[in-house]
Amino acid sequence: MSETLYAASGLCRSFSMGSRVIEVLRGVDLSIAPHERLAILGNSGVGKSTLLHILGTLDHPSSGTLYFENEEVFWHDRDALARFRNQHLGFVFQFHHLLPEFDALENVMMPGLVARRGFAEMRPRAEHLLSEVGLADRLRHPVGKLSGGERQRVAVARALVLEPSLLLADEPTGNLDPDTAQGVLDLLLEMNRQHGTALVVVTHSQGLADRLDRRVVLRDGCLEEQS
Repeated sequence: MSETLYAASGLCRSFSMGSRVIEVLRGVDLSIAPHERLAILGNSGVGKSTLLHILGTLDHPSSGTLYFENEEVFWHDRDALARFRNQHLGFVFQFHHLLPEFDALENVMMPGLVARRGFAEMRPRAEHLLSEVGLADRLRHPVGKLSGGERQRVAVARALVLEPSLLLADEPTGNLDPDTAQGVLDLLLEMNRQHGTALVVVTHSQGLADRLDRRVVLRDGCLEEQS
């Protein structure tokens, strides 16, 4: 376990629809090593996003356990889970979920400001990351005036600004044209190399998954290793 950053054991998630119970996850086991680059593959509707939301503590499993550095995550109350997400996890979604009333720099600083870190601390961090993702000349641009690819680059910078241990990406290129998607994936991999943050990407694209070091497939509610 010393080489495991994050571990899921027996995760199950079911949803009730009237008299029906739909079992989406049926005992998922998964371990993620520090600095690892992992793809979770699966067809649309199989529960990939459900699994990612549980790994990100945005949802709770119906049963099963999740450990971060050997400590069970879901023992924490809601406020403690929010602090855990803020301190240890970064998120990049298919739709960037940036705050439209703020510019690129303010969006990237936001996780630190939420954590009550000072403006003087967060501004140089955010500026540096935006420079790393190729947006040094877009710091004060309203995000509504940025292209789709530029918005995802802002989202990547925001996800990394507090130096999380794990970055969770849910179809991060699914809303982009092929050339822009390739650039965003290149950026995610480069940020993994530079910052050492473990990377988990949920995708239905085999081509995208093949660029990561390890691949698992979600099928019938369980994970299988893909060679």
